[in-house]
Amino acid sequence: MEDISLHILDVAENSVAAGATLITIALRVDTVQDLLELDIEDNGRGIPPELLGQVLNPFYTTRSTRKVGMGLSLLAQSAREADGDISVRSALGKGTRISVHFRHSHIDRKPMGNLADTFSVLIAGNPAVDFVITCTRNGEEFLFDTREIRTELEDVPLNAPDVIAAVRDHLSTSLADMK
Repeated sequence: MEDISLHILDVAENSVAAGATLITIALRVDTVQDLLELDIEDNGRGIPPELLGQVLNPFYTTRSTRKVGMGLSLLAQSAREADGDISVRSALGKGTRISVHFRHSHIDRKPMGNLADTFSVLIAGNPAVDFVITCTRNGEEFLFDTREIRTELEDVPLNAPDVIAAVRDHLSTSLADMK
């Protein structure tokens, strides 16, 4: 994958496929500690313990449509190329948490990509799922919670064109410094 935002999209879509109704995405950049951290947690089905050890194997997938599952293995490779690593924790019936860290300044760290577009696509494509997005850069925090928007909108769906346009504009402005 070309950038971190696409890794986020892939992991979050896996969460949706696992039946998650709440996905929490936390992205933290600390240039003083030279660290980029990403945590994605969901309340989906979870991964059976006997399969947990296989999730980073690119030649393992539970999908019947293809014989490889590259998403998490590519994310792990991206992290390790940038002096980082990945961990996957899961509990059946409770969900899964993917934690990744990178050395922020590493020459091989993938660029952040377009976070606003990624988050907007996730929200528009999965209007029944709630997303809690926290992005922190050097202590400055931005929080975006679709549950709050859902309350304000009442009967207007999250994926209504005007809502998505406003969400994307808000995210673009708020996340402009996340690099």
